[in-house]
Amino acid sequence: MTTNLRVAVVGAGRMGADHITRLHSRIHGAEVAAVVDVDLARAQAAIEGMEGAVALDSADEAFALGDINAVLIATPGFLHEEILYQALERDLPILCEKPLTPDATSAWKIVEAEQRLGHKRIQVGFMRRYDAEYARLGQWIQGGELGELLMLHCAHRNPDTPPGFTNEMLITDSVVHEFDVIRFLTGEEITSVQVRLGKATRHAPQGQHDPQHVLIETTSGVLADVEIYGNARFGYEVSTVASFEDGIVSIGADSGPYLRRAGRWGGQITPSFVERFGPAYDVEVQAWVDAAQRGEVGGPTAWDGYATAACCEAGLEAQKSGNKVKVQLNAKPNLYN
Repeated sequence: MTTNLRVAVVGAGRMGADHITRLHSRIHGAEVAAVVDVDLARAQAAIEGMEGAVALDSADEAFALGDINAVLIATPGFLHEEILYQALERDLPILCEKPLTPDATSAWKIVEAEQRLGHKRIQVGFMRRYDAEYARLGQWIQGGELGELLMLHCAHRNPDTPPGFTNEMLITDSVVHEFDVIRFLTGEEITSVQVRLGKATRHAPQGQHDPQHVLIETTSGVLADVEIYGNARFGYEVSTVASFEDGIVSIGADSGPYLRRAGRWGGQITPSFVERFGPAYDVEVQAWVDAAQRGEVGGPTAWDGYATAACCEAGLEAQKSGNKVKVQLNAKPNLYN
């Protein structure tokens, strides 16, 4: 009989709390053993009603417990690096919410540390890969029934941005998802990024130019563009239109049902990422648990975390200059081939 993974969840904020509930109530083969947060009261609230789970205010305390055999990292990105090293030293399965680390240099050091371990332990939390519509689009691309994929047109729209959400974060916290899903769908690396700034909404906070238009090219010449619009006001929408040689496929956008009644018509727009990608998060975490039970990684790897960090760095340079910026990548290690 397979023993449950005893998971330490590091970070009990919005994303961490969501994962804690998920692990406790919807995921098979895992249980919450510890929740770590600098706000101990928040950690204690997160484990209420969870028998056997403990609340702690440092990752060191969690690792010292001795019965932790997996780690889910949901802290802000700048705190990931130290926790990743601690978990790798103990050879534990890791699910790390994006970003792997905030920059390509530190992300590459994580890749090197995992290589020294000799096997993959890190899965990065790019949940769109587990969304049913993205999965179906991937099948059309791989199946070839519509010919070659030529272009991708992506929209990433939020109702608003939280306090402190900077201009740079439109790239590093939002478009980072498009960087990953474009790499995932095409099976190719991104070679260049350009960012164009046009007319800005009056709803953008000071210091943030919103929306922005991001132009992307892959190894084979697939062109992609992303409209990142952080303060769109109408809801949360993540959509993609794929142009093939022999057809067009659209995913995302409005959700059903589409109602016509009393001289009006309309559907729904999801209010946040929780509703839009809730099922994808469930599939993602279950895939991580199932793979960890086999000693494997069930999704995006540390290499994917590094590659998207390199894309973000190119995007930030392009955001400042307006120029087309080449993505600088180290050679891909055999561990990730």
